Amino acid sequence: MTLEELDKKYGLQTYNRNYINFVRGEGSTLFAENGDNYIDFASGIAVNSVGHNNPTLVKAIQEQVAKIIHISNLQVIEPQAKLAEQIATLANYDGAIFFANSGAEANEGAIKIARKYGETRFEKKRYKVITLAHSFHGRTITTVKATGQDSFHTPNFSPYPAGFSYVDGLESVYDNIDDETVAVMIELVQGEGGVQPFDKSEIQKLANFLKEQDVLLIVDEVQTGIYRTGKMLASNMYEISPDIITMAKGLGGGVPIGAVMTKHRDVLVAGDHGSTFGGNYLSTRAGLAVLEVLSGLYESGKLTETLAYFTVRLKEMATKYPNLFTQEVGLGAMRGLRAKDNETMKSVISKSMEHRLVILPAGKNTVRFLPALTITNSEIDEGFRRFEEAISSI
Repeated sequence: MTLEELDKKYGLQTYNRNYINFVRGEGSTLFAENGDNYIDFASGIAVNSVGHNNPTLVKAIQEQVAKIIHISNLQVIEPQAKLAEQIATLANYDGAIFFANSGAEANEGAIKIARKYGETRFEKKRYKVITLAHSFHGRTITTVKATGQDSFHTPNFSPYPAGFSYVDGLESVYDNIDDETVAVMIELVQGEGGVQPFDKSEIQKLANFLKEQDVLLIVDEVQTGIYRTGKMLASNMYEISPDIITMAKGLGGGVPIGAVMTKHRDVLVAGDHGSTFGGNYLSTRAGLAVLEVLSGLYESGKLTETLAYFTVRLKEMATKYPNLFTQEVGLGAMRGLRAKDNETMKSVISKSMEHRLVILPAGKNTVRFLPALTITNSEIDEGFRRFEEAISSI
């Protein structure tokens, strides 16, 4: 039985898979079973932040596996406490952190914090959460409902939790807050929604307004966090200090981990929330290694140089192929080329895979690029060489 047959017989078919079997990775290069190499401009959807087979991460994981992989959260976990300190320090944020296993779980935690805040801090209960059109916050029943895309709200999984509403743009938030609104939840760059950054001044205006209204600001940094946009958090770049911030993806470098960080450290108490696997020895030791690598790149200026070089090469493609792309979008290593239509986007991604380059789709007809933050200039050049080969035939 082939691998494809095995997967189709025993795997639940929730993905439209490509059946190239990758067996090894090195930096931003993947190697298939047949020996072909692929340049990875997707990094596992922004997860492999330090690339494949990063020596610092590999060594940390190997050392930890040989000691303790997991114990219960009923005992203190040293790397968990150290990772919480490191995240808060690098983000310059005065808050406490709960660790989960994914971005969706981190967002669930954020919503629970907000709901309890609305239950316990006001005479009249506040529970409503406003999110934005084209947002994406996860695949659980609650985070699907928090996602501002109608295509996710099919009758197949209904009824959904009440209390979520969506507005089309930041300006619409102001008119939709009422006396039952407890929080506004946003991404500073909408990833699945088309790699769309928001204007810094508009975000700062909204943050100040919400603070005046005692409405919590939740910033979903599952994709934008951990230096993806050039700083530790996109919130740092936008110069705001949200009430609650969620992270995941790049934090573990491939090991599953999520985190929710909040100023309101006294809202949840023992028994309010928990996770069996969240923040265990393996995932938090991996997180420490990832932050060691990325904070070093940031402090040295190397990360800024890499992001600038990638941006220049991407802009070249947008300028050279106006018949395919209408604009270049994004921040840092969270980039996109807006294709002229959906069919063009699909064709670009398919042709790129044929030319051994891994890229991704996103909403609004966007070809998405999420390279590892450790990618080299030579890997960037080779990736764009393959990209140009792929799109020149379209």
